[in-house]
Amino acid sequence: MNQTVFSLSLSVFAVILLSAFSFNNTDIDPKSKSLINKLYEVNGGWEKLASKKDVQYTYVYNDFNKGTDLSTERYIFDGEASWGEYTQHEANVLPGMDGIATQSYVAGEAKISCAGKMVSDPKAIGGTEFLRSANFFWFSMMYKLNDPGTTHQYMGQEEVNGINYDKISLAYNPQEVGKEVNDAYILYFNPKTHMVDQFMFSIPALGIEKPILRMELDYEKIDGIYVATTRRAYAPNKEGKYGQMGEYITKEVKFSNGFKMADFKI
Repeated sequence: MNQTVFSLSLSVFAVILLSAFSFNNTDIDPKSKSLINKLYEVNGGWEKLASKKDVQYTYVYNDFNKGTDLSTERYIFDGEASWGEYTQHEANVLPGMDGIATQSYVAGEAKISCAGKMVSDPKAIGGTEFLRSANFFWFSMMYKLNDPGTTHQYMGQEEVNGINYDKISLAYNPQEVGKEVNDAYILYFNPKTHMVDQFMFSIPALGIEKPILRMELDYEKIDGIYVATTRRAYAPNKEGKYGQMGEYITKEVKFSNGFKMADFKI
C-alpha cells in the first residue's frame, strides 16, 4: 500500500456513535467484556470523559509523505460538536491554499473557511465532515469501545516486545450502525496497565479489507483523563515489513472550557 492511500485512510477512519458507559450490546464474550471493563475501571469510560464537558488542544498531524497540519482543536462531548483552526495545512485540509483554515461540524452541518472567506467546494465540505468526525474519534476512541452496535471476540494472547498482550477483535453490526461496510480492529490490552498500547485496523472503503495497519499509542493523564498524546502509524510494504507513515501529537490539552455550540459556528 502506498503512503498516499494510507494518509487518506486516516481522514475517513471515524465511526462516531452514541456512547454508553455500560454494555448494551449482546455480541460479546465474557473475556472481552472483562478486559474492556478493566480498561474502563482505569480510564473511567465515557461518563468520565463526558463529565469534562469539552476540550481544547493543539494537534500536530505529521504525514511523512504529504506534510504537516497544525491545528487548534475544540470538541463538545455532548452532541459531539467539533471545531478546528489550522495555521498550517499541508496534508488533509485545503493543501496549497494560503491563510488560516477553519472547520466546523455542529448538529450534522459541516462548514469550512480559509483566510476569512467561506469555502463552498463540495469536496472541501465533505472532507470537513470526515475530518471533524475523525479527529473527535481519535481523541475519544478508548472511551467508546462499547458503543451501540459494537461486536467483540477474544482472540487469545500475543507477545510483542516482551509483553504478553490479550487481543480482542472489534467490529460493528451493520444493521445497528447503518453502514454496510465497517472498519475492523484488533485491540492489544496490556495485562499490567489494562490500557490498549496498540491496535490493528482495516479500511474496507479503500480496499484494505483486513486489519493490517497498525497504530501505537503513548498516554498521559491530564486532569484525570488518559489522553493518547502520541500516536505512531505504520503500514506494511509488499514484503510485509512495517514502516512508519506518520506521527500525531496531542498537546496543550485543556478540559472544561465552557464552550457552547454557537461558539463553533463559522
